Parts: sequence; structure tokens; C-alpha cells
Amino acid sequence: MKVPVSWLSELVDLPAGIPVEELDTAFVRLGFEVEEIVRPPATTGPLVVGRVLEIEELTGFKKPIRYCQVEVGESEPRGIVCGARNFAVGDLVVAALPGAVLPGDFAIAARKTYDHVSDGMICSVRELGIGEDHAGILVLGQDGFEPGTPAADVLGLDDVVFDLDVTPDRGYAMSMRGIARDLAGVLGVSWRDPADLPLPDWSGAPAWEVTVADADRCDRFSMLALEDLDPTAPSPWALRQRLAQCGVRSISLAVDVTNYVMLELGQPMHAFDRATVRGPITVRKATAGERLTTLDGADRALTDDDLLITDESGPIGMAGVMGGASTEIGDSTTAVLLEAAHWEQTGISRGVRRHRLPSEAGKRFERGTDPEVTVVALARAAALLVEHGGARVVGAPVDADTRTPRQPVALDADLPGRIAGVDYTRAQVIDALEAIGATVEGDGETLRVSPPSWRGDLLEPADLVEEVVRFRGFDEIPSILPTAPPGRGLTERQRRRRSIGRALADAGYTEAPAFPFIGTPQLDALGLPGDDDRRRVNTVRNPLSEEAPALRTTLLPGLLASLARNLARGQRDVALFEHGAVFPGGERSTAPLPGVDRRPDDATLAALLGAVPAQPWHVAVALTGQREPRGWWGPGRAAEWADAVQAARTVAQAAGAELAVRNGERAPWHPGRCAELLVDGRVVGYAGELHPKVCETLGLPPRTSVMELDADAFPAPGVPVAPSISTFPPVLIDLALVVADDVPAARVAAALADGAGELLESIRLFDVYTGAPVPAGSRSLAYALTLRAPDRTLTGEEAAAVRDAALAAATAATGASLRA
Repeated sequence: MKVPVSWLSELVDLPAGIPVEELDTAFVRLGFEVEEIVRPPATTGPLVVGRVLEIEELTGFKKPIRYCQVEVGESEPRGIVCGARNFAVGDLVVAALPGAVLPGDFAIAARKTYDHVSDGMICSVRELGIGEDHAGILVLGQDGFEPGTPAADVLGLDDVVFDLDVTPDRGYAMSMRGIARDLAGVLGVSWRDPADLPLPDWSGAPAWEVTVADADRCDRFSMLALEDLDPTAPSPWALRQRLAQCGVRSISLAVDVTNYVMLELGQPMHAFDRATVRGPITVRKATAGERLTTLDGADRALTDDDLLITDESGPIGMAGVMGGASTEIGDSTTAVLLEAAHWEQTGISRGVRRHRLPSEAGKRFERGTDPEVTVVALARAAALLVEHGGARVVGAPVDADTRTPRQPVALDADLPGRIAGVDYTRAQVIDALEAIGATVEGDGETLRVSPPSWRGDLLEPADLVEEVVRFRGFDEIPSILPTAPPGRGLTERQRRRRSIGRALADAGYTEAPAFPFIGTPQLDALGLPGDDDRRRVNTVRNPLSEEAPALRTTLLPGLLASLARNLARGQRDVALFEHGAVFPGGERSTAPLPGVDRRPDDATLAALLGAVPAQPWHVAVALTGQREPRGWWGPGRAAEWADAVQAARTVAQAAGAELAVRNGERAPWHPGRCAELLVDGRVVGYAGELHPKVCETLGLPPRTSVMELDADAFPAPGVPVAPSISTFPPVLIDLALVVADDVPAARVAAALADGAGELLESIRLFDVYTGAPVPAGSRSLAYALTLRAPDRTLTGEEAAAVRDAALAAATAATGASLRA
């Protein structure tokens, strides 16, 4: 909402000489964010109002040129050359005389051009720095100013405009009336309500018949008819100037007047060409198949949720959103129907978003307007059209009013103080509520507060508390930081999570946090069976996206979407990871709704916590393309399932846990290329290649590999113990064993370790081989064993004994044999 200080000063008795900075502070105290302070453009020198006395058309040039005699309050008129053609003899214009400097350091001097001396310049709004229109000269009309009047005051060149960000719950502040009321309250000065004007003594019956068929969506609908409007009458400069300052383009007198009243009173209005309206007006919902061509020329299909203004021809306007083209005010309109109504907010919001038609009127209707000012707005607009357009009011207004009285809100006088932590007195609470326009009754501690008509958002005691705190000043609320207990830093869980993230980043993975919501299509794309636990989701009541209304139960949909997005943008070798909470569904108790007037008791807090779903912390990786790049050193290596398994080992190592791996099967992994990840015999995750159908559905390359595990399933780390370090030399032994294909390598390694005993320092699989002379159905696994004693150098006999014991254990446990 743009607020010119000159307009504000007409409504509020601002202290004399109040600086812009103090107004800025006052707006911030009221809870408005000042996005910008627009200061006047830099203009110096003689800039005056002039009257055009004569116009001589110059010929012989490539474009039409005029030589004008302009009266500027001096003994003789000035001759000025001008190429614009939108002014006539008798018009008042703005003349920059020699010595003036316009915005952009544009100096004005007398100069000879087109065979005449131009003794100044007739200015457009762009040249004056007060607008963007450069198509013609700024015409101030023909009356109202004397030639020679300094133009700075006329143009508002010394005016300051505040651009305020109004929160959605404060629709009343989308008007000068609302801003003035709030500012007067916080400054402690008087103000004048522009809606407090006597209504005319209209005579005669209403000129139009109106029926409201849906009172729930429109509880007040007002309409007034006018005739004999001069369609050529221009909008007065003062009105156009204020529209421009507020960012509204001037169109015609009738449209400009409705926009002006909207900015002044906060009541959007619509003007219909009365000659094109056929029969009685009906406000109703749309029916199947109806269409409406709106003012922007678009032919729109309507739904049964659209509220319409109709006549005998059908829809002539989409209520609160946009009018219809068939009844648009035109250049020849002389008869007008003015409409002002109070619409239900959420219906307007749905219509604006459904048809993608945001507007200044829609912004106000969505936030809530004052139902008391519909007829006042009609009277104000009609008076301006009578004054400036010669219009005549026909009959009395229509006013279909079905509102019911609002019930007062009971408020404990000490509640604002209890919540804010400030000792507000009863009188201070009442003063603040009365400053916003509320009526306060009650002699005891319980007040009966009747919110004003323009504050439809004040429904609960908490709403009134917010208003009291806002008017008393947010800066009065004490800021007392709690004393942090000494000796505490990150928890063990926080340290573990950070360690996991650093470890994966060090391993070459890039973190890619994803949208934490999913929908059924994402789970279908993973090929999850119908009874899979990951399909039991927690649905959000008011989701950000209808396509993803549920909290995620797995990290894979978001991670794979990030992978596909990177591939679509030309990346080929991608390795991503994410770690974050997932939210498995299940049976839960319903959360209670605690009040805001006091701290919830222990039972309520326990019920709230009991209704919160479990949120285990998962870690997932996804990779495709080259894991090791090719170059002069070699052909490189493609990412494969083993890299996903290794990522799981990296996570386990960072968490201080021992991870076991065995064959498994789970969607969306490829059967036979999926590994179960176990800690202490419990499955904590899976790793391997994605199923080919999943890759095809998601647009991923074949053999894309992923891993996901539950990091919270790792046991809590114990006290770290430094390993003993032996200074004696190691003994290195290689063992190549032939085992059946279905025997996991990890099982063979575990058997070798058991047989080797305490002298085994490390064991590593370094080769896997199939083919002759290894029999079919078997493979060769080669392990490197490192032996070391803490107190001596091992002899050859000791090393051989360890080797034989390890081989015997592997043979007994897995049927392995020594490869010849």
C-alpha cells in the first residue's frame, strides 16, 4: 500500500514539522514493514503553471511542430516550441522556464529550434519525474490555477510516499482510512474519518432490481444508478496525481473515481455501462457450462464455485475478481451503474487463484473489507462523478443487506499482560482497544469487546491481545535471554549427523536437500507394493502442493528427482546425498488444541507429544555415470552397486558402528542386485541398483545405484578407546578361496577373521574372479590378511599356523577351498 504523506496529512493532524524518519518509526511500531520511502525528484529553478494562449502549427518539417504562446504570470507570454498534440488553447500546463533543472540533470535554456526561439519547455509527467507517460503533455485542466503559480506544490514535488507491506490479516490497512486511523492512534493525535460523511437525501425508488441468491458469499450488495455523465470529461489533476502516487494508472473519469474511492475507503467498486445491462441483477453461483469474457478479453470457463453478477443475458461480472467485457465502461458511456459489495473472503481468494486474476480489488476482498461502507462508497463516488463529470443520480440506491450482528468477545483485562509479560493496566488495555475502533464494556475484570466492522479478523481473545500489544508497542516487550547451562554443546546425535554429512561430502557426494513432501504418484513411480509400510503416510491438512500432500516416508523420491533434474541440465556424472527426517505413518492419537491464554499443563503437553509421528533420521545416496573419471591415467570406472554399499559403510564408520552386508530384496531395488544393511543383526537399510522399470519411469540411466538407511538405528556410541599400536613389523598373507556364488563375501571374511584370532589386524577383499579354472557356479575371492603381534615379531611358523586356522574356519563355515 503506497501512502502519500500529503494525503495522509489531510486525514491526520500530524505534528508540525514531523520528520520522515519519525513517521517511518511509527509505521514500524504499528507492525507495518516499510519497503521503500519514495522521495520527490530533484527539480530546481523556475517551474510554473502556464496557460496556452495561442498555438501556431509549423509546417515544412518531418514531424508536426507547434509554436505556442504560454502565459506564465509575467507581463508578456513566452513562446515555446512543442511537438505534443494532446493540449489545446486554454489548457493549463506545466512550463519549465530557462534556468530550471529537471530530473536527470536536464537543464532548460532558451534556444533556437525549428526557426523559432523556444523560451522554455512544456513538460510531460516523465520529464517531471512523476510518472512514465511520455506520450503527451501534462494537462492540468482549464481552471483551478492561476498562470505563474509555482508548480512544485501543484505537482506534489515535495511530497513523500511510503510503500508499506500490509500483512494478509489486516485488510483495513489497504486504505488511507485504515492507515490514518492506526497512525493517529499511535501518535496520539486526532484524525478525520473519510467515511464519516452524511449520506444524500436520495429520492425515488431504486433504479434497478437486485436479488442476492447466495447470502453466505455476499451479505451486502449495494448499487446506485447515474445518468448524463460527460464521457469526455477528464479526471482532475489532483485525482490523477494521487492515483499515480499510489501506483494506479489513470484510465477514465468513471474508472478513476472508483479506484480513488477504493484507495481512500478500502472499498473496491465496479462501474457498469448501464445501457448494456439487461434486466434485473442477480448475484449467484455459476452453473455448469457457463462462460464469461472478462475485461482483459479472455474467455473463461466458470466452475460452480465462481460467484457471478448476472443479468438476463447471463454473467456480466465475476464477483470481486473482474468485470465482464459486455458491460465495460466505454468512451461513449453516459449512464453508469456503480456497485459496491461485501464478499466472503475465501471465495474471492479461490476465484483469484483459479483464474489467475490478481488485482488491487482482489487483494482487498481477500483480506476483508468493511461492510458498513458500501453505501458510503457509492455516495462518495457519485459525488465525484457529479462534480467532475456532470452526472446525475437516478433514484435511491439498492442495498441488499443480510448481515447478522457480531457477538462481543469476552476478554480478561489482565490477559494481554500475562501473555506479553508487560504490566498493562486495565485503562491501557481499554485505550488500545478503543484506538482500533472497538467498543469496550464491562465494569469488572472481564471486558466485553465489540470489534469494529472493518476488523473481521478479530474473533478470539488472542486477536485482541495482539492489538493491545501492537498499539502499546512491541518494543515494550522485554527481551530476556535464558541463561544457557554451562558445559553443553552439540548432543551426541547432532555430532553424529554432522559427522555423517562431512564423511559423505569427503567421499565425493554433494548434498541435495529436497522437498519433504510426497504424493501417491511418487510412491507409484518407485514400484512400491500396496502393503508397503512406506505407503502409510501422514497427510498435511493444508498442503503447499496438492500433488504432494503427505510427509515423506522415504528420502528416495526427492533425491531421485534431484538426480533427474541434474541429468536434464547436462550433468552426466552425479553423486548426491541427503540426510533428514522421514515420517512413517501409523495409528496415532489425536492432538488436543491448547489455548493461548496460559501454558499447557503436563497432560496436554504429553498428549501433544504423543500425537507427533516418529521422525527417524535417514541417510540416502544416489549416483550414476562415472565414479572415477577417465583420463590419461586410465579409462575410468562407472558407478555401480558396490559404490552404494561403500557409501553405507562410510556412513556406519562415521557413526562408529559395525555394518554387515548380505543379499536382500526390496522395492525399488533390482532383485539380485540389492544388499541388506545390518547392524547387530537388525536390518537398518538397503543399497544396490534401482529396478530397470523404476529407472525408465523416472527417466534415469540404467544401473543407477541408491542407498538408504536409518541412521537413528545405529547404537549409541560408547566411550572411544584409543587402539594399541604395535611397533613390530606386520606379516602380509594373501588367501584366494573358491566358494559357491550364493555365499556372501562378508560371510567368508567373518569366518577367516574368527579363525585367525587375535593376531589378525585387518582383512580386505581385493579380488573377485570367475572363469576357468574356477568351476561354474563358483567364484574366487582373494583376501589380504595383515597379522601383527603387540609384543614380538611373528615367526614364519606362527604366521603359517594363523593362515591354516583361518582357512580351516572358512572351509567349515562356508565350504570354501583354497584356489590352486
